[in-house]
Amino acid sequence: MLKAHARLFKQLTFATDVALIAGCWVLAYWVRFHSGLFGRGDIPPFRDYVLQLVPILLVWTFAFKAFDLYRPLRLGSHLGEWWDITKASSLGAIVLVAIMSLVFRGYDYSRAVIALFWVFSIAAASFSRAVFREALRVARRRGYNLRYAVVVGGGEAAAEVFRVLRRRPDVGVRVLGRLGDKREEGETRWLGAPEDIRAVLDAHQVDVVIIALPHADYPRLGAILDGIGDDPVAIHLVPDVFSLASLRGGIEEFETLPIIHLRESPLYGWNVLLKRAFDVALGGAALLVLAPVMLAIACAVRLTSRGPVFYRQERMGLDGRSFSMLKFRTMVPDAEAATGPRWAVPDDPRRTGFGALLRRLSLDELPQLINVLRGEMSLVGPRPERPSFVEDFRRRVPRYMLRHTVKAGITGWAQINGWRGNTSIEKRIEYDLYYIERWSIGFDLRILLQTLWLGFRNRNAY
Repeated sequence: MLKAHARLFKQLTFATDVALIAGCWVLAYWVRFHSGLFGRGDIPPFRDYVLQLVPILLVWTFAFKAFDLYRPLRLGSHLGEWWDITKASSLGAIVLVAIMSLVFRGYDYSRAVIALFWVFSIAAASFSRAVFREALRVARRRGYNLRYAVVVGGGEAAAEVFRVLRRRPDVGVRVLGRLGDKREEGETRWLGAPEDIRAVLDAHQVDVVIIALPHADYPRLGAILDGIGDDPVAIHLVPDVFSLASLRGGIEEFETLPIIHLRESPLYGWNVLLKRAFDVALGGAALLVLAPVMLAIACAVRLTSRGPVFYRQERMGLDGRSFSMLKFRTMVPDAEAATGPRWAVPDDPRRTGFGALLRRLSLDELPQLINVLRGEMSLVGPRPERPSFVEDFRRRVPRYMLRHTVKAGITGWAQINGWRGNTSIEKRIEYDLYYIERWSIGFDLRILLQTLWLGFRNRNAY
C-alpha cells in the first residue's frame, strides 16, 4: 500500500510540475508584454509562444528526471532538492535557447521571457514541493503515510538514529525495534541479534532497514546484507563517525568517490575571509577607540615600575605555529628567571602594584589587538598557551591540539564561562571544541558582547 502511495505521490508531483512549468511560461509572456513592467513595443502573437510549450515540457521533464527530482525525499536534504531544481531548470533554459536558435530561427523570442521563465520555474517548483512536504508532514504527524523501520546496530550511531526520528515525527518513519547483540537500558523493543534480520523481515512488514553498526562491527555488514537479500526494502547505512570524528565533519563526492570528513574545521574557504574581515574591521575600530586608554596605561606602566612597557611572550597559535603575543607588562622584569614558566597565582608576588590592577581588569590584554591586525590572532578563539605548557597538555588531555585548527583569540567561549587561568584544562578544551564546532559570526558577536559585560571582572584573572 505504501509503495502504491509513493507511486501516486510521484505521479501527482509530475503532473503538478507539468502544469506549473506551462503556467510559468505563460506568466513570463504576460509579465514581459502585458504587465507594464517592461517597455511595450511590438507585442508578438501569443500563439508563437504557445508553440514552444511542447519542447519546453519535454525538456523540463527530462531535466527534472535526469536530476532525480521524483525520488522519495523522506530522509533527504530539502536544500539539496532546491539546488537540484535550480540545476535542472538551468539545464532546461540552455537547451531551450539552443532549440530556439536551431529549430525556430524564423521567430525572434524575447530573452526577457526566457529569463523570467527560468526564475519562475525554479520558484514555482520549489514552492510547490514545500507546500506538498508540509501537507505530508501534517498527515504523518497524524499517523498517515507511515513507513516502518528496523534499526540494526548499537552504540552512539544507533542512539542518534532514535533521537533524530523521535525529534522528527513529520518524516513518517516509525521504528519497530532494534537488532543488536544485547538489550540496552530503557529499550522498548529488542528484536534480536543483527544476524536475525532475515527472521525479522519475514515476521514483520518492514519498509526501511537502517544499519547503524559501531565501526568495530563493520565485518558483520556483509552477513546482514545477505540476510536482507532481495527484499524490496529501502536500506540506509549510517556510518559510525561519532567515535571517530572530531570537530565538524562532512561528506562530499570527489569525481565518483564519496569522502567522509572525520575532522574538519568550519573555518575554510569564504569563512576564513569572513572572520578575517570581521577581525580587521572590529579590531581596527577598537584599537582607534582605545588608543587614548592604551597610551595612558603605557605611561602608567613606565612611571610605576622599571622595565619595558610591553611584554612579549611566545605562544602557540594556528596550526601549532608560534608567535610573540603582546601584553602590557604587569610583573617585575625577569619574573620567571628563577622559577621558569609557571601559572600566575592569587596575590602573585611577581606582580607590580599597577600590574595587579591591570590583570584584575584584564586590561593587560589590550595590546593583543595589534596581534589581531597582524593576523596572528583573532578577536575570538581559544586562548593561546605557551609551547612548554602545550607539550604537557597534549600528552595528558585527549584532543588538546584540535584547538589549534583555528586562530587563537583575545577572548573565547571557555574564558567567558570561567575557564581561564589556572583552571581545569579538560573543561577548557571541552568549551574550546564546542566553539570550533559551532563557529559563526553571530557566535563571535555573542562572545564579544559577553566579554564586555563579564571580562573585566573575572574571578580567575590574577
